[in-house]
Parts: sequence; C-alpha cells; structure tokens
Amino acid sequence: MGPFVALALNGFREARRNRVTLLVAIFALAMLLSTSLVLEVTVGTFDRVITDVGLGTMSLMLVLLTIFLSSGLISREIERRTIFLMVSKPLSRGAFLVGRLMGNMLTVTVLQLLMAALFFLMMRFYGSPISTAHLAAVGMLWFELWVLSAVGFLMSSFSSQMVSAFVTVSTYFAGHLASDIYALAGRSKSDGIQALGKAVYYLMPDLSRFNYRPHATYYASIASSELLSTALYGMAYTGVLVALAVILFNRRDFR
Repeated sequence: MGPFVALALNGFREARRNRVTLLVAIFALAMLLSTSLVLEVTVGTFDRVITDVGLGTMSLMLVLLTIFLSSGLISREIERRTIFLMVSKPLSRGAFLVGRLMGNMLTVTVLQLLMAALFFLMMRFYGSPISTAHLAAVGMLWFELWVLSAVGFLMSSFSSQMVSAFVTVSTYFAGHLASDIYALAGRSKSDGIQALGKAVYYLMPDLSRFNYRPHATYYASIASSELLSTALYGMAYTGVLVALAVILFNRRDFR
C-alpha cells in the first residue's frame, strides 16, 4: 500500500509542476473572474449568466486538463525510459497504472475544488443563491472527469499520446451526443444505420448524464436517486475501462 500511495503522490507532484497544468488553472480562474464583466451588461438574467459562465468554464478547462494529463502521462514515462525503473520494482504493472490514475485524478480534484470554491464565493459576493443543483453540477462533473481520465489511460496503455488524445476528445463529443445519435439513427430506414446508432449509444459512455448545468441554471430540483444512479454509472464505467487498461498494459512490450 505504501508504494502505491507514494506513486499516486508522485504523479500529483509531477502534474503540479507541469507548466501547462499551471497555465490551464490560471486561465480557468481568470475566466471565472471575467464573469463579473459579463454581469455588468446583463439585465434580468443575473443568476443564470453567472451559473452558465462559471460552470461552463470550469467544465471546459477541467476536461481539457484531464485529456492532456491522462493521454500523455504513460507516453512520457515510456519516452523518458522511467517506465523500466518503475516496472522493475516489486510493484505490478496494474498497480503502477492505477497509481498514476489516482495521482492524475488527485491533481484534477484539487484544481476542481479550488475552481468550485472561487465560483461559489463569486455567487455569494453577487448575492446569487446557491442550490443543491449547483452542488450536483460540480459533483457530477467530477464523475465525468473520472470516465474521461479512464478513457485516456486505456488508450495510452497501448497507443501513442496523439492517438490517445484524439480518441479521448472524440469520446467526449460522442459521449455528449450519444443519446442524439441513438434518436437520429432510430429514425433512419436503414437497418445498418440503426444498428450503428445503437452500437455507439451502448458502447460510448453517455456523458450527457453527468451534465447538470441546465438544472443549476434554472434551479431545478434533482432526485437523490437520480444522482446516485449517475454516480454509480460513472464509477462502473470507469472500473471497466481501468480493468481493460490494466490487461492491455500487462501485455505491452516496452522494448
């Protein structure tokens, strides 16, 4: 357990020292602060704008950060040949991969907490009410980041950084459009297109399930059972992807 925790913390420290990570974090905070400029020219939709801009910026920056970290971490280890040092120690490849994933998500989680704290402070400063829908939007985004990170690690376990990043970005867009693809394919008269639409829907993660920003914008109520179901879906999908990544990583030849 000790080496596993050390590996996760080491991954967190490496990501924290990464200049791109720092730039993304600073840019995200700057975008959240710029919400005040938008509010100056907004009439009648004060609370909606601060919610849309704040949560939208937070989601975009964290998704980009997650894709960058998850798709390139293993590739950088291989390029720098540090992977040979890691796998030579009394630590399985699976533990190494999961440890790196934990370190990656620790970095993302810390940045998300900082952004969320700033966002809620801004809402309090402007007198906008904070509802459970706002908390749900932030919390479900965290589960979405887990899924995306698992996709990136799955791809990086057997492919290059460019391929991993491309597939992860494609999964993000396809995941948010999965339900629409399914609906459009169902209207087609072609059996092949219908089958393809169903395959995309069931194979791709339905990332639209994690999007509770519209609920936060309109202060809509959310059932606790729905949140629990979405969280379990996210963790189950992540678990399957991580298991596949471990299997492929164990079979990879680093020579």
